[in-house]
Amino acid sequence: MLKVYRGELLHFLADPGKVALEDSYQYIADGLLIIKNGLIEQVGEAAELLATLDESIEVTHYEHGLMMPGFIDTHVHYPQTEMIASYGEQLLEWLENYTFPFERKFADLEHGKKVAEFFLTQLLEAGTTTALVFGTVHKESVEAFFTIAQQKKLRMICGKVLMDQNCPDYLSDTAQTGYDDSKALIKKWHKTDRLQYAITPRFAPTCSSEQLNKAGQLLAENPSVYLHTHLSENKAEIAWVKDLFPESKGYLDVYDQSQLLGRRSVFAHGVHLHDSECQRLGETDSAIAFCPSSNLFLGSGLFNLKQAQKFDINVGYGTDIGAGTTFSMLSTLNEGYKTQQLRSDKLSPFQSFYLATLGGAIALDLEGTIGNFTKGAEADFIVLDYHATPLMDRRMQYCKSLSEKLFILSMLGDERHVKATHIMGERV
Repeated sequence: MLKVYRGELLHFLADPGKVALEDSYQYIADGLLIIKNGLIEQVGEAAELLATLDESIEVTHYEHGLMMPGFIDTHVHYPQTEMIASYGEQLLEWLENYTFPFERKFADLEHGKKVAEFFLTQLLEAGTTTALVFGTVHKESVEAFFTIAQQKKLRMICGKVLMDQNCPDYLSDTAQTGYDDSKALIKKWHKTDRLQYAITPRFAPTCSSEQLNKAGQLLAENPSVYLHTHLSENKAEIAWVKDLFPESKGYLDVYDQSQLLGRRSVFAHGVHLHDSECQRLGETDSAIAFCPSSNLFLGSGLFNLKQAQKFDINVGYGTDIGAGTTFSMLSTLNEGYKTQQLRSDKLSPFQSFYLATLGGAIALDLEGTIGNFTKGAEADFIVLDYHATPLMDRRMQYCKSLSEKLFILSMLGDERHVKATHIMGERV
């Protein structure tokens, strides 16, 4: 079963920061995307490929827009959807005053399903087709999320939160129950259809050494699952970790001692990292989720992307709903650019869109599966509309290059500029 889409087309082949810019992407002004059974079959010039197709095959033509792979969100909390834009706190107070009371409701499976339905609809409307997602401490929160994601045929990664200290009693598990619940969820959901599991210690302050060691045990027993947690987001949090784990060499070392670093380990934020920690992240092939909207909202700091690149760390973008204030990856690119400007660093539009697509796929160890249009990859893609708002429409009239187009999309774009989202070739 072939599905064929025509239009302006862009995808990345490599990191623009590591290879010559012209070798990092493929751009076709009038391209054809041929999809067979939900997978990419062929990409090329429309003039060449149209002649090879049977006349009976319908071609969907997207004019005045840009076809590209769906966005990948490497860090987001679905249970925080309804508490987004909660005023005036920094990380630790924000968790206590807003987050924990909202997460309490996710002991109820039906509540979880309703929020998951809304959350996933919002992601798709914003052009995000894959995400690495926090549940809550409740097993039901993950059951609910995976149930809805499976119905929508999405590639999603999620996990039950582990926390057994420094949290409300109503959100606490134990090292053993956390292990047992996670193990059962892995057995049921990991690699079911397009779903994958992430072992999810909330962050070091809410996890005893015993619990972190149990997470490490789970990871060793299930090497294809993910590890997803927070790292060095906020200075008060880092000081707290130092007090709680005086025997560790630093925040990252707390996780390292429990064998939690590796190819499928994703650490959100990493705003305040030492070079030695970056070196360790790089050499273990671990990833950082760069969450600029959330870092600005909570006043956490400005992520040092240059430092991460220097140590060859895999980096993807995260919206970090609900400390992040938007589901839109385009808006998140806007915030990312500004954080680097404040550091006196330049973030090119090519690098931004790379991080939101192929970079995110590499961070999640899904290169070749999602993130670009290589043959055999899953056909999750979006169409960005240059004319969705009068302001962008007018600005685009003065545009002279692809770089400028991408920059305008990333500065003025949001959900309104996502004309269409496709999952496995089907428009949703």
